[in-house]
Amino acid sequence: MERLQKILAQAGVASRRKCEELILAGKVEVNGETVRELGTKADPAVDTITVQGKPIKNEKKIYIMFNKPKGVITSASDDKGRKIVTDYLKGIQERVYPVGRLDYDTEGLLLLTNDGEFANLLTHPKHHVPKTYLATVEGIPHGTSLDKLKQGIKLEDGMTAPAELEYKDIDEEKKEAVISITIHEGRNRQVRRMFEAIHHPVTRLKRISYGGLPLGNLKRGLFRHLTKDEVNELKQLALSGLGKSQRPR
Repeated sequence: MERLQKILAQAGVASRRKCEELILAGKVEVNGETVRELGTKADPAVDTITVQGKPIKNEKKIYIMFNKPKGVITSASDDKGRKIVTDYLKGIQERVYPVGRLDYDTEGLLLLTNDGEFANLLTHPKHHVPKTYLATVEGIPHGTSLDKLKQGIKLEDGMTAPAELEYKDIDEEKKEAVISITIHEGRNRQVRRMFEAIHHPVTRLKRISYGGLPLGNLKRGLFRHLTKDEVNELKQLALSGLGKSQRPR
């Protein structure tokens, strides 16, 4: 017997948090009875579980790394007819969804899965899973400016956790710099807003690592399946707290 929201997440219905919302909204039934209590337990091998009238399926778990191009929406659909990430997943029959987001103008490593438990583990704020980006910025930030980001900087939604930064390239002629930045949070457009706060706007942004898993030489617009070891390592990182970042005092 397991908690209902965990069963739904493992079946690929959605993240555990979203599954909890479905239960509270009265959209889940167990053996024909509507369930609204989050503590309810069930046995998927014995009980008939439906979401909005449709029985859940215990699909094969899929874990994908995708190199998202710029100008692609991190969504399952788009009412403006723009390209979405799943347009690139040719041959994948299972319904998968992104683990976190990359904004329209950001490229690079994006994970997708039908394992809601896995997605929730990696994106839950308490686990502080590190994500590394290459940011090309206008101008050449002084070390004192980068120190503000290393210590945590105040944005409109509060202080950021300390970040790790390193110069990768400086072009005096173009008056721009490429900087590696590792953050442990997942706020909307966070990296862009951090550099804007020190007056060095980002002109190009690429995620190159997630939880220590590198993008490597995977070409833009292509995907590959994660190995079992890679999946386990990501899970262990989140559970062990190795990626944990302390907020500034």
